[in-house]
Amino acid sequence: MATKSSPNGNGKKPASAATNFIAGGGAGMMEALACHPLDTIKVRMQLSRRARQPGAKPRGFVATGADIVKRETALGLYKGLGAVLGGIIPKMAIRFTSYEKYKQFLSNKETGQTSRKGTFLAGLAAGVTEAVAIVNPMEVIKIRLQAQHHSLSDPLDTPKYRSAPHALFTVVKEEGFSTLYRGVSLTALRQGTNQAANFTAYTELKAALQRWQPEYSNSELPSWQTTIIGLISGAMGPFSNAPIDTIKTRLQRTPAEPGQSAVSRITAIASEMFKQEGAKAFYKGITPRVMRVAPGQAVTFTVYEYLKGKLEKSNWSLAGGKYEE
Repeated sequence: MATKSSPNGNGKKPASAATNFIAGGGAGMMEALACHPLDTIKVRMQLSRRARQPGAKPRGFVATGADIVKRETALGLYKGLGAVLGGIIPKMAIRFTSYEKYKQFLSNKETGQTSRKGTFLAGLAAGVTEAVAIVNPMEVIKIRLQAQHHSLSDPLDTPKYRSAPHALFTVVKEEGFSTLYRGVSLTALRQGTNQAANFTAYTELKAALQRWQPEYSNSELPSWQTTIIGLISGAMGPFSNAPIDTIKTRLQRTPAEPGQSAVSRITAIASEMFKQEGAKAFYKGITPRVMRVAPGQAVTFTVYEYLKGKLEKSNWSLAGGKYEE
């Protein structure tokens, strides 16, 4: 099956870069604010070494979240949010804009349609692009902040990294700029597979709903329907690449040892996890990750479609930088 090269699959003109920047950035901010606590819990679960202790059982996501709140206050669930918000607008702008460009490039030049394979490849390329440009440096800083076990209510409990800018400065100063790109291959693989599955599922589900509801064939679906298909499409990626995400988190958490290559570190981390914690270790944090990514994508697509529709109806002008009457 082929779809039109527009993101909506209904033949509409692709959104402009300005529209993608505003709509994508707004959607990303809402997604981050709503779902960041689940991401913090996921990271703590992935970094947990409880399985190594004799007789100790891995702590579930509810218990992990409760422990964070008990020891570090509820604000502990929002550690690393500054790093996320600092990169979310360019991340979403790059995601949607690059997806549109790749999709147009892969579309049939005569019909203007994009095949299912083309949609998948466009999503894959968009995920890799955002990973290299924004996501990896942002996640290195975010994970360093989330991994700190300190109480935000105790002024005497001073952490190593006091804020996102301070963490960025400290990491670059102590470990070098290249540290921001530690695990970039895994991040690119994770983001690429995430967005390939995400955009393909979303596009196919949206096209199906528009076929079943002719009244929406040339217009946007109701927000509740966009939310549901965003939720479904968002759950696809985490189940397919959980081991990649867990290894990446551990890789980015600790400084590299002198003379150790990225490949050897990845291999060592994976081998150590399997020997000491078993195969289940690769799926640590899968529950909060699905709970975070799936509704996150539901929020992202719903807000993106809403803001994009408003901007297009108001004839947002990139050249003029204002709304035209």
